[in-house]
Amino acid sequence: MSTGRSGGFVPPPYPYDLLDEARALAATLPGGAVDLSVGTPCDPVPDVVADALAAATDAARSYPSSVGSADLLDAVCGWFDRRLDVDIEPAQVGACIGSKEFVSGLPQVLRLRDPSRDTVLFPAISYPSYAMGAEMAGCRSVPVPLDADWRLDLSAIDEADAGRALCLWANTPGNPAGALDDLGAAATWGRERGVPVLSDECYVEFTWDGPPRSVLQHGSEGVIAVHSLSKRSNLAGLRVGYYAGDAELVHYLREVRKHQGFMIPGPAQVAGVAALADQSHVEAQAIRYHRRLGLLAGIMGDLGIEASLPAGGFYLWMAAPDGDAWGLIHRLAGTLGIVVSPGEFYGPDGGGHVRIAAVATDDRLDLVAERSGRT
Repeated sequence: MSTGRSGGFVPPPYPYDLLDEARALAATLPGGAVDLSVGTPCDPVPDVVADALAAATDAARSYPSSVGSADLLDAVCGWFDRRLDVDIEPAQVGACIGSKEFVSGLPQVLRLRDPSRDTVLFPAISYPSYAMGAEMAGCRSVPVPLDADWRLDLSAIDEADAGRALCLWANTPGNPAGALDDLGAAATWGRERGVPVLSDECYVEFTWDGPPRSVLQHGSEGVIAVHSLSKRSNLAGLRVGYYAGDAELVHYLREVRKHQGFMIPGPAQVAGVAALADQSHVEAQAIRYHRRLGLLAGIMGDLGIEASLPAGGFYLWMAAPDGDAWGLIHRLAGTLGIVVSPGEFYGPDGGGHVRIAAVATDDRLDLVAERSGRT
């Protein structure tokens, strides 16, 4: 934990700020930098969502429901049923302001629920907010090793850590490596030990190997699935997320979050209903991401760098030549004008790798292809 002179918490540097030198180098190329470091959606907001948002003026008048409007909760349940063959009730669902605030704030709320436990388990190579949420709650953050295919290795969890665990985080498809965990095994592991399993599923609509999967397909007891419309519907700016699962745990979280004042703005909830009801825009977006991943993997291959397509998500995760991630970052910035992230941003075990997000528009990626010598 980072501490100041008084022993208090000192926030570490925000990782992506460390890429400023690479951004400046990439910006010197004609046409400027193409930033592929952060998973920020770049494509248009779907028309059906924009129309709903524009017509939602009445929803801006009053305080919105913290747990989510009845329409939003019903829309979430309908989406789970259609896309994941999961039958849940509105009482098993709660709204969150995107998924990041929920992920980073959940350990503190769970610690209030069970002060006897102080440990957050999370994938050793993962989204930084799992570990940061533990640190901000004054908890132990214990990374769970991954296997050779970048999946959670549940057998590697020390039972002493399990006995102190507030929760186990899973992320499927995973960020950054795009792997697909055995969520049924994770749910069983948690139930056997009384540890809530929290499954971050924000990339579920971009599952390439097999059908989309959720921890809730293995029952709701002791588990929570966390979702967001940011990636699915290009709505990162509206901050519409939701969580669903164990009825008792969801009820607790909903009641605590009322006191915390967490509320998705009313118009954003209306837009969320429209987004969840429409699948055609998601299918179109999936085609875009898969095409872009293939293009980027081909460009890396032309440079002699192996980059396999992920099982899910919209990131390429690849080993840097000679393990020199920062050297590769500056090489890609100087030759292709792209900005990518070092694997160390996602945990020490990610060192020697880089992550490339397929989040530039097609014309910008065509520019990268042109710089690489592709026509």
